[in-house]
Amino acid sequence: MMSRVVLAFCILAVIGGLTALGIWQLERRSWKLALISRTQERLRSAPTPAPGPAAWPQLSAEHDEYRPLALTGRFLVNRETYVQAVTDLGGGFWVLTPLQTDSGFTVLVNRGFIPPEQRDHASLAARPATGETTVTGLLRISEPGGGFLRANDPAQDRWYSRDVQAIAAARGLAGAAPYFIDAGSGLDPEAWPRGGLTMVDFPNNHLVYAITWFGLAAMLSCATIFAWRGGWRTQGTTWIDRRNTRPAQSGPAC
Repeated sequence: MMSRVVLAFCILAVIGGLTALGIWQLERRSWKLALISRTQERLRSAPTPAPGPAAWPQLSAEHDEYRPLALTGRFLVNRETYVQAVTDLGGGFWVLTPLQTDSGFTVLVNRGFIPPEQRDHASLAARPATGETTVTGLLRISEPGGGFLRANDPAQDRWYSRDVQAIAAARGLAGAAPYFIDAGSGLDPEAWPRGGLTMVDFPNNHLVYAITWFGLAAMLSCATIFAWRGGWRTQGTTWIDRRNTRPAQSGPAC
């Protein structure tokens, strides 16, 4: 009897856990839908000035990423960084060029994608303006650490993620913003670097996961009920069979 009680408790705990996972996925879905809605609204808004040092501590991916920005300053061409990238155009590099703003701080600007053969400075078809220029693009949060299974190697100048702090330290950029900007596409859509390739993608499979967890909970519940009813019937039948198969008692011998 005790083993059956323990088994029933374990089954109920598993069913409860599966149900809780399903509810959690529904909550995650609501959060994700709200995030997608806010981001789409943000993308449709007009560019605002790039946040300065006073606003940096409050920046977050949830509230600020993909916000359209505009900033004016001068590119520091001699401190460009090439970060390995894979895009719809194939493998190559992101070109990150520091921009010294008129306000005194520096922002890394991802000017766009180039294929490997365009990495040589002399072969770039479109160089950044040497004088004052205005850049518009989307605010992006730093990507620390590196890429999948590959860590950034500042000593060898090998970069697999757009790690703003590490790149700023390697290039000696004082007062660098903790974010970077993905520049939009230029006037010539065929020029290199190719801007405007930002992918705004939020996977939202939470409803499928919720249905899966609820389905597993329902299946386990049905299987448990079926097994319990089958066991009860078997025990009842066995008790009846035992009654019917008792040996008949013979009467006293005459």
